[in-house]
Amino acid sequence: MTRQIRLMSGFFTVGGWTLISRVLGFTRDIMIAAFLGSGPVAEAFLIAFSLPNMFRRFFGEGAFNTAFIPLFSKKVEGGEDAKRFAEDAMAGLATILIIFTVAAQLLMPWMVLAMASGFVADARFDLTVDFARVTFPYILFISISALISGVLNSFGRFAAAAAAPVLLNIILIGTMWIAHRTGGDIGWALVYGVPVAGLGQMGMLWWAASRAGMKLRLRLPRMTPELKRLAIIAGPAALAGGVVQVNLLVGRQVASYFDGAIAWLNYADRLYQLPLGVVGIAIGVVLLPDLSRRLRAGDDAGSQNSVNRAAEFTLLLTLPAAVALVVVPFPIVSVLFQRGAFDAQDAYATALAVSIYGFGLPSFVLHKVLSPIYFAREDTRTPFRFALVSMVVNLALAVGLSYWFGYLAAAIGTSVAGWAMLILLWRGTRHLGTAGQMDDRLKRVLPKIIIASLLMGLAVWGLSILMQGLFVTPTIRYAALALLISVGAIVYASLIIGLGAMSLSEIKQGLRRG
Repeated sequence: MTRQIRLMSGFFTVGGWTLISRVLGFTRDIMIAAFLGSGPVAEAFLIAFSLPNMFRRFFGEGAFNTAFIPLFSKKVEGGEDAKRFAEDAMAGLATILIIFTVAAQLLMPWMVLAMASGFVADARFDLTVDFARVTFPYILFISISALISGVLNSFGRFAAAAAAPVLLNIILIGTMWIAHRTGGDIGWALVYGVPVAGLGQMGMLWWAASRAGMKLRLRLPRMTPELKRLAIIAGPAALAGGVVQVNLLVGRQVASYFDGAIAWLNYADRLYQLPLGVVGIAIGVVLLPDLSRRLRAGDDAGSQNSVNRAAEFTLLLTLPAAVALVVVPFPIVSVLFQRGAFDAQDAYATALAVSIYGFGLPSFVLHKVLSPIYFAREDTRTPFRFALVSMVVNLALAVGLSYWFGYLAAAIGTSVAGWAMLILLWRGTRHLGTAGQMDDRLKRVLPKIIIASLLMGLAVWGLSILMQGLFVTPTIRYAALALLISVGAIVYASLIIGLGAMSLSEIKQGLRRG
């Protein structure tokens, strides 16, 4: 079952499935916007759904897997008993999560208060508490799913783990459609769909692991030396995850005092999360086990090449997306979301947040490239210290600027804090060998990618001015947006080739590289 991880082919596998998931996620959010708009039911569901998703950063893809994947990957590389380690880790994780889920049911009013204290004065608060009690068990299913995904990824098997989120969106879209067709309550249909989807994802990945020869068995929890080591590494990562969640809490608290702002920021978040998910998260998923195994094998040159090629492909695909979000957010938002209960005012407010998030997008994506350099060395303390600095920056800007910029202060704080975190991560890699150093190829390609992205942005901005009336015309707005995107893609690709940033032979070489 052990095989060499091929970075770029793994990236395209994860990125491809993530793209499908994000497109379905857009479909889901378009339906939520059309049925519920930015009203109280929409905001209550968005907060209720964000609670288990917030804590999965600790127990799922965040702190736990950050510590688990390097240890598991090194056991795989060293021919040790990786399966038993995974089973012990799963037993320990499940025990903690069951206790935590029960406690959360009792503490839910205080958890909602921490997320959106602006809801206290109206009916949104009680509705959110009721919704959150149903959605919260999702944390158990999705965290076990994340552990199984880490097992599969460590063996270079990325498809099943990357495809699992597709199931979530299919189920939520299906529940809304059924509720709409039968006259049911769409809000409650969404709420009950969340734990069902989590259970489905866990079952799908368990089956995939069994098919791959890693049939994980349920065991009684026990504390082993390996789990103690896992806990020691996961501790600082959990604290760093806590800092990230404080940043999210700050943003939601600011937004909760402005009617509709939580929905506006959520829809804006979905837009910038598309390139972040397809590119950044895909690179991070593939890069961490690859670096862990290379470090165990003493392959410093291979580690540097992996990081640089990840950064190169990340920037190649992300920078033009970031520029587009900054310069033409309104056409994108109006075409995708403006219908039904989501009106022109909602579209304008969302577009402003999208533009601000666009400035931060490159930093968010590059976090996924630089963080594995630390995690592969089992160093979670340094990123935690950097995250504290980022939290202070976000808190000061989001709260301080809210008096002048309202809900947009949350987006400003997020973007600026992202760049602060990136600068600290980059400076810190200087003491971690050659993996974080730019090679000659990246130094040559990066300026050309920046120039091509800026020129593309100028082209689509000019075209959007000429076409501005078409984006709100129901019969042709989809065609207008498709034309805008196509022109941007053609201009960017032409510039990339014309400037000599990357050739077809280099792309093929990257795909063949292990």
